[in-house]
Amino acid sequence: MKNNTLDISFTPVNNQRLANLCGALDENLRQIENACDVTIARRGEHFTVTGAPEKARVASRVLESFYAKANNALHPEDLQLGLVQAAHTPNTHSATGEPVLITRRSDLQGRTPHQVEYLKKIQAHDITFGIGPAGTGKTYLAVACAVDAFERDAVKRLVLVRPAVEAGERLGFLPGDLAQKVDPYLRPLYDALYDLMGYDKVAKMFERGAIEVAPLAFMRGRTLNHAFVILDEAQNTTPEQMKMFLTRIGFGSRVVVTGDVTQIDLARGQKSGLIDAHEVLKTVRGIAFTYFGAEDVVRHPLVQRIVNAYEGRKTAGGRKNTDVQTPKDSDPA
Repeated sequence: MKNNTLDISFTPVNNQRLANLCGALDENLRQIENACDVTIARRGEHFTVTGAPEKARVASRVLESFYAKANNALHPEDLQLGLVQAAHTPNTHSATGEPVLITRRSDLQGRTPHQVEYLKKIQAHDITFGIGPAGTGKTYLAVACAVDAFERDAVKRLVLVRPAVEAGERLGFLPGDLAQKVDPYLRPLYDALYDLMGYDKVAKMFERGAIEVAPLAFMRGRTLNHAFVILDEAQNTTPEQMKMFLTRIGFGSRVVVTGDVTQIDLARGQKSGLIDAHEVLKTVRGIAFTYFGAEDVVRHPLVQRIVNAYEGRKTAGGRKNTDVQTPKDSDPA
């Protein structure tokens, strides 16, 4: 495809904004180039963007968006989130009715169409599955919805669950008691809670039992009423464990199950409970599925390329694809 060249000028000249836009040694421009697969040349306030037509238009839109926000220095997180949003057609995910969540993060929102769809399904269904690669916001957005439900007094407590599956490591060699051994597996859930509620508030909620973080094995025999329950890393459950977990739901409860079927750490030959649940439950009314792809990755732009590279090798090598191959509109509810 023939490259296209677009010229952009920011006038009247504001040297401070230009400096914030470009970053030290034009580092911000290099990130935009890498993320959008274009070349950016600058001379003063004049920028020339060269690349495939659509990519050049996206990069130009990114430059204009960041320049408008460049009164202060642009942080790496601002750049990466902005680049994710710019990768999608403008306003495709900003329609009226987009979920508004009550958390400490006032800027929290769905960054991609699939993320917005995910938030809407969580609010509308008692059980929601989020399936997709790392970095797509499955866990973080689920925790955000849990915090929102608690702040609105829709639930009385939050229960965050993970299977403690060894990914090549041996738990027995870790120091401490059982709680200390499984704590590293639950750390991503703690981190999301601290970010969305603040350390002090989370600590107080733990003290009075309003938040519980536990390994999956501790769920057997329980019934969870008026709770928001999240099962993270669900690809590492067995079908029996998944059935056990899903049947814990009680009155006034909501469940979100997240996982990445390309990163299964179960013993070879053991079927993932997440894949099995999709096969069994995909037509059950009241249960929603949201499927994420590499285009939904909201981490460093390289993460999206890494996901694409591994997917490309798997396809080219003729290996069996473990991805859930179901149309996005298969939700029966």
